Amino acid sequence: MARGAVGTAKYPRFMTISAQVPHADAVLSDGSIVEIRAAADPDRPIIEDFCASLSDESLQSRYFHARGQLTDAEIDAFVHGPGDSFTLIAANSSQVAGLATYDREPDTSVAEVSFLVRDEFRLRGVGTLLLEHLAAHARKLGVTAFVAHALAGNRRMRDVFANAGYAVEETLDGDVLHITLDLEQTEFALDAIGLREQVADARSLVPLLRPRSIAVVGAGRKPGTIGHEVFRALLMSEFNGPVYPVNPVAEHVAGVRAYPTIADLPGPVDLVVVTVPAAAAVQVVEQAGQAGVLAAVVISAGFAECGDTDAEARLTSLARHYGMRLVGPNCMGVLNTAADVRMNATFAPDPPASGRIGLLSQSGALGIAVLSRAARNGIGISTFVSVGNKADVSGNDMLQYWESDPDTDVVLLYLESFGNPRKFARIARRVGQRKPIVAVKSGRTAAGSTAAQSHTAAAATPDVAVDALFRQSGVIRVDTLGQLFDVARLLTAQPLPHGNAIAIVGNAGGPGILAADASSAAGLTVPALPAETQQALRAFLPSDAAVTNPVDMVAAATPAAYRSALTTVLADTTIDSVLVICTPTQVTDVAAVAAAIREVAAETEKTVVACFVGLDEPPVELGTAVPSYAFPEPAVMALGLVAAYAAWRERTPGTVPELAGVDRRRAQSIVSDYLTANPDGGWLSPADAVSLVRSYGIDATESVEVRSPDGAAAAAAAIGGRIVLKASGPELVHKSDVGGVRLGLTTPEEIRAAYVDMGAKIGPAMTGAVVQRQLPAGIETVVGVNHDESFGPLVMFGLGGVTMNLLGDTAFRVLPVTDADAAELVRSLRGSPVLFGYRGTPAVDVPALEDLLVRTGKLAGDIAEIAELDLNPVIVGSAGVAPVDVKVRIAPRSEPDAMLRRLR
Repeated sequence: MARGAVGTAKYPRFMTISAQVPHADAVLSDGSIVEIRAAADPDRPIIEDFCASLSDESLQSRYFHARGQLTDAEIDAFVHGPGDSFTLIAANSSQVAGLATYDREPDTSVAEVSFLVRDEFRLRGVGTLLLEHLAAHARKLGVTAFVAHALAGNRRMRDVFANAGYAVEETLDGDVLHITLDLEQTEFALDAIGLREQVADARSLVPLLRPRSIAVVGAGRKPGTIGHEVFRALLMSEFNGPVYPVNPVAEHVAGVRAYPTIADLPGPVDLVVVTVPAAAAVQVVEQAGQAGVLAAVVISAGFAECGDTDAEARLTSLARHYGMRLVGPNCMGVLNTAADVRMNATFAPDPPASGRIGLLSQSGALGIAVLSRAARNGIGISTFVSVGNKADVSGNDMLQYWESDPDTDVVLLYLESFGNPRKFARIARRVGQRKPIVAVKSGRTAAGSTAAQSHTAAAATPDVAVDALFRQSGVIRVDTLGQLFDVARLLTAQPLPHGNAIAIVGNAGGPGILAADASSAAGLTVPALPAETQQALRAFLPSDAAVTNPVDMVAAATPAAYRSALTTVLADTTIDSVLVICTPTQVTDVAAVAAAIREVAAETEKTVVACFVGLDEPPVELGTAVPSYAFPEPAVMALGLVAAYAAWRERTPGTVPELAGVDRRRAQSIVSDYLTANPDGGWLSPADAVSLVRSYGIDATESVEVRSPDGAAAAAAAIGGRIVLKASGPELVHKSDVGGVRLGLTTPEEIRAAYVDMGAKIGPAMTGAVVQRQLPAGIETVVGVNHDESFGPLVMFGLGGVTMNLLGDTAFRVLPVTDADAAELVRSLRGSPVLFGYRGTPAVDVPALEDLLVRTGKLAGDIAEIAELDLNPVIVGSAGVAPVDVKVRIAPRSEPDAMLRRLR
């Protein structure tokens, strides 16, 4: 909403339908958990207690004058306000922390908002959290602005609004301050919400990852059982705090006194590790909550992975009720190697050394394998979390923790699913600017697919969505666990390259050629070295050496030759990174070569990687600062992925610009009218589809629907010029394949005959036709949207018409689509050169195409009911773009706001 637009504008009809009542668990700024929910009759006793607890100062700030306690009628209004009033409460297990109410002004899009917060919960972010959820609810009902009235000295109210991230206007009337808050969910507002969430989430995980005390429930005396091994692992890691075994029948476990229940423990416990059978685990978590435990790791299996979703839901509900963060169930534990923690609450046989890598695994078995591989390869881990079923703590939570963790520089993820991929995108994009994220995402192929009625939906496979998500978020995606470690070794040891130009230096031609071949596939270039660099190499290398790039020093290369060659190539300003290959021979002093590489690499800021061909374990003389690989290909692969990540960090992320000609209310009205008539959703008529996209400044070609030959002729006469006639019908997707498109029609007779002929050939599938003016020739492209149930709207760009189906030359982005994203989309296709003037052909209007992509993303983000959208073809010429065919499918949506602060 533009500033100054607050007022009497009517809101769309579908927005008057009751929005989904909010119900969410969320984290306050101190890491504690509250439930956000709509006030209801059962809440009246705790609301009465809340009101009775308010100080005189709080009441005066709210009501502008000194007064006694609230009346029964005032308390009742929180639960049974008028029709345009709504109240949210934030409550923990025993009391209300705060409440917020808005009262909508009749026939406007403005609502007055007010807050009350319990005194002991001040400065913990209750008001801001309530505001976020209240605004999300109000937006769904068409409210575009909140207004608040406060005493000029009410600093707390002003801070709540100022910190929210929304646009704020203030006016002073005597000693009363009138504050207007624009509820548009801008990128700035989303960033502010995200940063508050990061601080809160990270603090909530401190008892889990840096506990002061731990209890292992189910710790038995028998070696080989999970409870026993987890308890012994904690003892062996010399955890920096007390560790209590809880066992109802054993007096001691591993020489440590045991306790029958959590309630019998001699001191408070931050973290409980649950290893009892699933049937007893729920009760243990409840007992832990009653004892004030702050975090739980449920290793026990037998929950949702075995079909028992009810038990898992109960487990999660109890944890939330008592304000605990929960890892698992069905996991293998957590680990923190920090010197002031030293916690190994896992049953992994090979705990890793301390290091700078944060590791998350959704699979317990793979987590064990990864830790073992890390231990064998000498890769140090800062923290490890096996999330299992992800009933609570997820990858998003851990990214929030690692973002501010001073002990973690690199994040490794093994993921099988996303809980909230849209939030993952925002978190990963922010974290990736400082700390690289490397991910293995399983499930690249779908077990099956459903028939799609739009080109975009057909192309938007699940893995396409994951690729788009990772690409925009800067996540380094790898295919295997081996590649995960290959990349991790490079990231933890060497600086990021400043470009993609690689030099290859070695003592054998074959490995160098293999590395050069692999470089192209990895997105690297192998440029010929400049003449002066080649001359410098010739000064000390034998005459039969190759000095262009790759540099082949021949088999007899000495450690001194390695040192000189590497120094020379690194000094070349055209080179960004160097791969040094040593193929051991009878005359190679491998140890001395390794020492030479280590010494030269320590003196440069460029990226250096090594390959000792065939050696799984590199020479100890190489040290740990230079990653080494057994073969050239994995070395180049890792270097290419890291170079691409470095380029992502350097790129300008772009913004979603202010767009002229956007009429969101008109678009909402078109959708609401359709859903009123078609509650289950469906395809908009061609005319309504054109109207919808035009409301966002997308100038689609006028389309006139007709149902008869005479109707087609009449519409053509009204449009004028050369005419295109296209068959229409719910089942027609590829109209040209069935003879459903006729071009260049000019006379009424031609148009009538074309209509009749198409109907005869297509049959009952043709229910009518669309008449359009034929446009000048240009390059056909396609722009579309598919609303993925997990990832939200995906925006597609590709070469259009039959070319799309033949070549599948398409690319996708998740929302938001910034101007930088749009520019990358246009340039990301194999066929993109044709847009910029290929072999003498004129260049097209690329800025107009980029603007179209941004507008399409904005439309998809604002109107969540758009399930599929196809602009195909979009004719791109030298002076603009013209979407010819528009298809839009509408579906009712009731999903919660993906960006709201809430625990999954």
